[in-house]
Amino acid sequence: MASSSSAQETGRWSLAGATALVTGGSKGIGRAIVEELASFGATVHTCARNEATLNSCLEEWSAKKLSITSSVCDVSARADREALAGRVTAMFDGKLDILVNNVGFLFLKPAVNVTPEELSRVMAGNLESCFHLSQLMHPLLKTSGKGNVVNISGISTVTGFPSLPICAFCAAKGN
Repeated sequence: MASSSSAQETGRWSLAGATALVTGGSKGIGRAIVEELASFGATVHTCARNEATLNSCLEEWSAKKLSITSSVCDVSARADREALAGRVTAMFDGKLDILVNNVGFLFLKPAVNVTPEELSRVMAGNLESCFHLSQLMHPLLKTSGKGNVVNISGISTVTGFPSLPICAFCAAKGN
């Protein structure tokens, strides 16, 4: 995990003044990305579905003096994505430097047992959310003059794992 030392103190490059949005930033890879961007000096906003988990993270990040805010958002829901875009637009004064589409939904079951509802949720959370958030954030990324979009995928999208039944996830998160 990221340390609380500033980029200047450690001699690392800096993201001071940069703004970033990271989806799914309360756990795992997303949390590590949030902390690393903030440790480099970026002002980061993240979102996740669980408010209690986000609040716990915010307490830890505040103790480390990292510049991170958060909001509850289910990126598989179009209305939540649109509300998130509004919050980020207001928070960052219409400028966003980095968008990290990190969220990943999956169901661990054989393809023949995946329901249409489960497939729709996986596609909405993994594929549609990346596309739609990139569209929503495009004006902010363009305004920054140096906008970057990072879509997080996974090894399972390019290499088969017969013992891991996650075909819907692989289809949605593929490169």
